[in-house]
Amino acid sequence: MRIENRFAALRREGRAGLVAFVMAGDPDYDTAARIMAGLPGAGADLIEIGMPFTDPMADGPAIQASGLRALRGGQTMVKTLSLLRDFRSKDKTTPVVLMGYYNPIYIYGVERFLADAMAAGTDGLIIVDLPPEEDEELCLPALKAGLNFIRLATPTTDDHRLPKVLTNTSGFVYYVSVTGITGTKAPDIARVTEAVSRIKRHTELPVAVGFGVRTAEQARAIAAGADGVVVGSALVEAIRSSLDADGRASAGTVEAILSLVSQLAEGVHAAARTAAE
Repeated sequence: MRIENRFAALRREGRAGLVAFVMAGDPDYDTAARIMAGLPGAGADLIEIGMPFTDPMADGPAIQASGLRALRGGQTMVKTLSLLRDFRSKDKTTPVVLMGYYNPIYIYGVERFLADAMAAGTDGLIIVDLPPEEDEELCLPALKAGLNFIRLATPTTDDHRLPKVLTNTSGFVYYVSVTGITGTKAPDIARVTEAVSRIKRHTELPVAVGFGVRTAEQARAIAAGADGVVVGSALVEAIRSSLDADGRASAGTVEAILSLVSQLAEGVHAAARTAAE
């Protein structure tokens, strides 16, 4: 219920939420743990944790590189769930969603994964490569286990396809603001606002918008019409830019990403202030 409770609280506050994406184990386990622990205080309302995978077909260069850094550092599914378990031991309220691809879950074992994910404190799943036609693979077992299953809607999801996409979706709907891969295009705010309104005519679930949001100004503009703003590529790029010459975390890595999250959160909050004026 953490996701539902958080969006309910945001509605009472009259603002959208900031959803921060980081890759588990990037650039190393300990640094990733420190980043994750600092995200709520920096202004993240929900957290998405990427499950590293060697062939992330929907992700752009920044998130691909992030996943490869994590894998080179020895990140595994066991360690990803451990990272969440460590976070949850200190933070009982911030919703956390695991995002990624089905292959690592399939290899880990669906039943084992769902049990371990629940035990670690996971609230929901976003699995990019499982369409509604494959709900029996993971979606329905996840719902039965008590996890939200969050589906993606895209600019090409028309009114004929949208009801199918929304079937069995829970927690929130993730609207992909651009066609193509993550972090490579800037969203067209007017089109995004129109698309969010269209989706809301089909569902009472919150709608969060991601792919391409990089600045506080973009976050503010999208937050004016959406329930959540998802930022990922900009955050993992901030990590990359902070690394030393050997590709290791520097003294400024954690602060670099948390500072950017604070700026983005200020943009989201500014949208609420503008609406209230």
